[in-house]
Formats: sequence, structure tokens, C-alpha cells
Amino acid sequence: MSGDGLGDSKRHLPRLRFDELLAELQVRIDAVRGTRGRLRGLLEAVLSVGRELDLPHVLRNIVEAAVVLVDAEYGALGVLGNDHKLSEFLAVGISDEQWVEIGPVPSGHGILGELIRHPEPLRLPDLSQHPASYGFPAHHPSMHSFLGVPIRVRDEVFGNLYLTEKRSAKEFDEEDEAVLSTLAVAAGVAIENARLYEGAMRRERWIRASGEVTRILLTGAPSAEVLELIVEEARAIVSADVGMIAERIPGEDTLRPMLAVGPDAERRNGLVLSDYDGLIQAAMETAQPVVSPDIQQDSRAGHGDQRWNGLGPVVAVPLGTSGRPRGVLLLGRLTGGRVFGEADTDPLLRFAGQAALALELAERRRDAEQIALLKDRDRIARDLHDLAIQRLFAAGMTLQSTQRFVEHPEAVERLTRTVDDLDDTIKIIRSTIFGLRTHGEGTREDSGLRGRVTEAVNASATSFGFPPALQIEGLVETEVPDDIADDTIAVLGEALSNAARHSGAQAVYVRLRCAGGELTLTVTDDGRGVPDGVARSGLKNMEERAVERSGVLELGERQGGGGTRLVWRVPVNRPDDASP
Repeated sequence: MSGDGLGDSKRHLPRLRFDELLAELQVRIDAVRGTRGRLRGLLEAVLSVGRELDLPHVLRNIVEAAVVLVDAEYGALGVLGNDHKLSEFLAVGISDEQWVEIGPVPSGHGILGELIRHPEPLRLPDLSQHPASYGFPAHHPSMHSFLGVPIRVRDEVFGNLYLTEKRSAKEFDEEDEAVLSTLAVAAGVAIENARLYEGAMRRERWIRASGEVTRILLTGAPSAEVLELIVEEARAIVSADVGMIAERIPGEDTLRPMLAVGPDAERRNGLVLSDYDGLIQAAMETAQPVVSPDIQQDSRAGHGDQRWNGLGPVVAVPLGTSGRPRGVLLLGRLTGGRVFGEADTDPLLRFAGQAALALELAERRRDAEQIALLKDRDRIARDLHDLAIQRLFAAGMTLQSTQRFVEHPEAVERLTRTVDDLDDTIKIIRSTIFGLRTHGEGTREDSGLRGRVTEAVNASATSFGFPPALQIEGLVETEVPDDIADDTIAVLGEALSNAARHSGAQAVYVRLRCAGGELTLTVTDDGRGVPDGVARSGLKNMEERAVERSGVLELGERQGGGGTRLVWRVPVNRPDDASP
């Protein structure tokens, strides 16, 4: 029996060894299947990250694919900025609500910073045990196992992949590291392609923006509209929050703020920019973009300068790079925003230079048009003087000589009135000629006294229902100082207003004459005169203006009776006779 039992045991041994072999074979088959499945997953991940061309989508796809490949609970992709800190941080596994509780996104300290300082794969069974670990902020989920690999774009470290909390094991293994490193290589290629595509699209946008600025300028649009277009296009292309543009004030070391767009634009519009601001001065002197990572901490910015309120990264770009720039373009992002890089500043400088050139060409064209207009005015003035005045003067002389042959008193009187009318007409034409030969029209600040008087008289036509007659004699543009000119306009406005309210006139005549060192303003109407009991505050103001300038105010009836005649007369000093 014992012999039979031994024989049975010998018969069972081959079967046991066969079962073990089958089990081992099954394990190896499962391993091969797992490897094939992981390879298939890696291939699919590589294809998915390479399919997109939009950089934000590419980065999101990379971190999502990494989490699936190594079976991690949490994953993140940190993008390095120019200061070798994290400028962007895309996370998977932590909700937006959790991030709000955790606080600001990481900037690159602790374990994250270790991978930045040493861009090599890093695998840890428990990241809290590493010497560089700082611990976690409040409300941060607990994390132990860690795997990080750098992402290189050519020879440049673009950022890092961070994976934590392996689901199916206590820690990440060498195979996880190999798979993630392979994905990082594919990610570098995908990021490079996305960057090239993004650069091409951005260049196209800059070209379109330059073309639009040139087109608007060629249509003769106002400079303010063109400047606003420049700021808006630049702000949109570089994703800035605030845009400001200022041009140099001729003869001064300050810049006039033309406009501002974005948050608090109305408040920023009123701020005068100085060449001596360090940031602006650097841009104007070097004719290159000047970037501040955080303007609030930048020593080049003026202390307590309101123009920088709420801003973080700022770039100043000169308008024009040849010679002395005509101004500066400022773009800023809100506090905590991404710092401006070369991808922003290089095309921005070219765009600002093209915009400045277009503005200068438009100004040259307007100057040429103004010169052509002035030449045309000179021709008209010359024709009036050489043809019209001479003919009128000859007609007046003929009529005067004809008076000797006329005996009827009424006919003589009519001839005399006609000759006087011709003299007045000649004076009016001469005044018109002088006006044509002065600089053209402009704003109130740019117009001389002649233009301002003409404007005031024309504006009063609405109140009267008819245009008052106007005659201007003498060199009112050059003989009358600015302060007396201001008083003259004030007196004229008051006189016309009184006549419109109280006189009921059907005709009004305004005469401004500068001769013999004296300026005389006469306003005559054919109305009912100054009514009794009318308020005299306006007349008192006019009289005070005259007395302050050693002049007089006369108010009475016009010649021939009826109506009102107001005369405001003050002495004027020529500029070369004025006391220093």
C-alpha cells in the first residue's frame, strides 16, 4: 500500500507543475495585454495632444491625458515664465470651488520649485518626506505619491507635468515614469506646433490692424478716431486690460494724454504723462519696448501715481523708432496678470512704428492741403484787390466827378450816398481780403480775434432771425493782445444779447476797428432803444471792462434817431511796445 501511495504522489507532481506553468503564462499574457493596452493608451494620448492647434486646448489635453495614462487622482501642468516661476497652472482633479478655498495658484515653491530648479524626472513615494516640501495650504487635499517630468520644447524647458496620488498602487513605478516622459516629448512637439500656429495667427492680426489704421487715415478720419483704433487693436491682440496713448506736447517735456481705454479709462484720460517717468523715459530714449513685470513694485514708476492703479504687468512702446518718438503707447494687465513677453513686444513695436509713420504722413497731407487752401485764399484776395476794388474805386471817382454836372439837390444827395456806399463796400472787401490772408479756421483757442468776432456775430443770427452786418478794419489779429481780445468778445456777446432781447430791431450793424493804438467796438440797431427799468448789470459789466483798461463805454441813440448805438473803446499796445 505504501508503494501505491508513493506512486500516486509521483503521478500528481507533473500536474501541479503544469498548473503553475499555466498560471505563470496567464500572468505574462495579462502583462502583455496590459502593456499593449498602455501602449495603445499612450498612442491615443499622443494623437489627441497633437490634434489641437489652439495652445490652451493643447495644454489642457496634455494634463488630462497624463492623469489617465498613469492612473493618477490629481494632475497639473505648470508653465514657466520669464522669471523662472510658474506663470500658468492648469490642474485636473481639483474643482474651481476648491481652488477658491485654497487661495492663489502655486508660483513654484516647494516640490514644484524642485523640478523647476532641476528639470529631471522626479518620483517620490511620499512627497511630504522630501526636504523641499513646504506642506500644503489650508483646504488643500491630502497627497502622497508624486511623479513629475519636465516638458521641453526644443532645448527650452516649457514647463512641468505634476501627477499625484496613484489610484491602483501606493506609488508610481518606473513604467509610469517612462510613459509620462514619452508623453512629455510628444507634448513638446504639440506645444511647438501650437506656438507656431499661434504666432502665424497673431502676425496676421497685426498685419490686418496695420492695414486698418492706414485705411482709416487715408479716408481723412480725425486723429482722435485713429488713435483710438490704434489703442484698441493693440490692446485686443496682446490681451491687455488697459491701453493708453499720449503724444508729446511741442516744446515741452510732457506728454498730452490723448485717450485711455479699459477699466477706469475716464480717470486715466486726465493724467499728464512726464518724460521723466522712468518707464516712459526708458521707452522714449531707447526707442524700444520697456516691460515692467509689476508696475506697483517698479521703482521706475512714480510713487502713488494714479495712472498705474489696479495694474500689474505694463509695457511702454514708443510711437516711432527713428529720431525722437512722437509719443508713447502704454498697455497694462490687471494685477496678477501674465507678464508681457517677446511674443507681445516685438510685433507691438513694429505696429507702433507703422502707426506713427501713418500719422505723420497723414499730418503731412493735411499740411499740404492747408497750404493749397491758403494759396487759393491768397489768389482770391489778390483778385479782389486787383480787380473788384479797383473797379469800385473807379466807379466811385466817376460818380464824384459826375456830381459837378448835376444841379438837382436830391440827385446830388443820392450820388453822395452811392459814393459813400461804395467806400463802405471797398472797406468791407479790404477787411475780407485781410481775413482771407490770415491763418484759416480753427477752434476757439486757435482762431484770432477776427474769427472769434465773426463766429459770435454769425451765432447771433438765430436770436435775431437775420444775420447782423459786420465790418472789421485794421490789424485786429496782430495789434490786439489776447486779454483785450477776450474782453472784446465778452462785450460783443453781451451787446448782441441785449439787442436781441430788448430792441426788437430789424437791422443790426457791428463794426470793429483798430487804428491809432485804439480798439473800438460799435454795435448799432434800429430798434426801440434801451427800455426804462431794464436791468443794467450787463451794461455795468461792459463799463467795468472798459474802465479797467482805461477805456470808455458810450450808450445812446444812433445817428438819425431811433434805435441804440453802443460804443466800447479801449487803448491797445502793440506787442513790441509792451512792457516786459
